[in-house]
Amino acid sequence: MSSNVEASQSQSEEAVPYRGEQPYGKLEDLVVPGILNLDYDERLWVPQAKDVSFRPLLLSVSQGYFVNLLRVRKTGILSRHRHAGPVHAVTLKGRWHYLEHEWWAEQGSYSFEPPGDIHTLEVPDGVEEMVTLFHVTGAYIYVNPDGDAVGVEDVFTKLEAARKHYEAVGLGADYVERFIR
Repeated sequence: MSSNVEASQSQSEEAVPYRGEQPYGKLEDLVVPGILNLDYDERLWVPQAKDVSFRPLLLSVSQGYFVNLLRVRKTGILSRHRHAGPVHAVTLKGRWHYLEHEWWAEQGSYSFEPPGDIHTLEVPDGVEEMVTLFHVTGAYIYVNPDGDAVGVEDVFTKLEAARKHYEAVGLGADYVERFIR
């Protein structure tokens, strides 16, 4: 077979979808459109505290992690917490930092936070709105200045908060089901 014929067959097979079965038990794909349109639908933002809300993107109850947008519309201290697992973050708007570290997360930046790290999140003066995409594995363990636990947040508390909020705003408690994997 000439190389032109082989190349032609190879190219025609590239555009053919996979014909086999997917692995048994594989979770469904998830696509959440419009996440960068931060003003899309206010009902999608779940209140967490005064001037703090989150928008769930993925709630992985099967693997113990969540991905969400965190929106803060105030300056000052947001929380002090310890990570039970790794956290990845992409700052989409505004800026923030941890009192315990010298680095700043600014619009367009990526940050990694290792398990066990304890820090105090602050949104500085002059920032009207901070929005960050967080991928959180495990839990946030909220602590006092001495490290004593005072609260916990994980995929299950996020799920319950979203379920209650979506019911209250008329989307229905089951609206949150689309984010669960």
